[in-house]
Amino acid sequence: MEANSAKGTILLIEDEDEIADLVQMFFEQEGFRFVRAVDGEAGVERVREREPRVVLLDIGLPGIDGVEACKRIRAISDVPVLMLTARDSEIDKVVGLEIGADDYITKPFSPRELVARVRAVLRRAEERPTAPSVVEVDDYVIDSGRREVRLPDGVVVRPTAREFDLVWYLAERRGLVLSRAQILEGVWGYDYFGETRTVDVHVRQLRKKLPDVPIETVWGVGYRMSD
Repeated sequence: MEANSAKGTILLIEDEDEIADLVQMFFEQEGFRFVRAVDGEAGVERVREREPRVVLLDIGLPGIDGVEACKRIRAISDVPVLMLTARDSEIDKVVGLEIGADDYITKPFSPRELVARVRAVLRRAEERPTAPSVVEVDDYVIDSGRREVRLPDGVVVRPTAREFDLVWYLAERRGLVLSRAQILEGVWGYDYFGETRTVDVHVRQLRKKLPDVPIETVWGVGYRMSD
């Protein structure tokens, strides 16, 4: 079942009908088009076919699980992925974020909170620069138009959508010490409900992909991109 809407498509990959029905009701009330898949393979195929604006992805799926599904989605798309799970341990959250998820919400969750997180993701996407712009940091070229980073040796790195938003946010404010709370507000949105640990995980991922970009840890505060 789908509802026609100009707000775009939300894809939910979830095998529990009760949860899926409830989430669908709330998003359709908000005016979104809604598409569902009941397993990981079908969900990845829906990403290819429907090009959703946001994917809501359960970890505990039949067939390939949500972790593997997220990896496959990341191989073909930079669509924002919010993971839904009954697991609440720190290690599970870190794994989810490290494979490219943009957010993580633990069951049972409030559908209104889920809608708020999706709105925050979409708002950040709308606030991205429309005119191509570049920032150069230590011979790295961070290109907002192409959403890529060119290394000094010419190699091009394309971070995930959230990782790019983070490196761009730090680069635009290079030299300033930014708290984790400031970064959460600036990159994830003012109504983001996540933990500041999310920032640490994404910074760690950026350091792996861009090892020489000068992102400094300011102990007890947050991070700074050196100028």
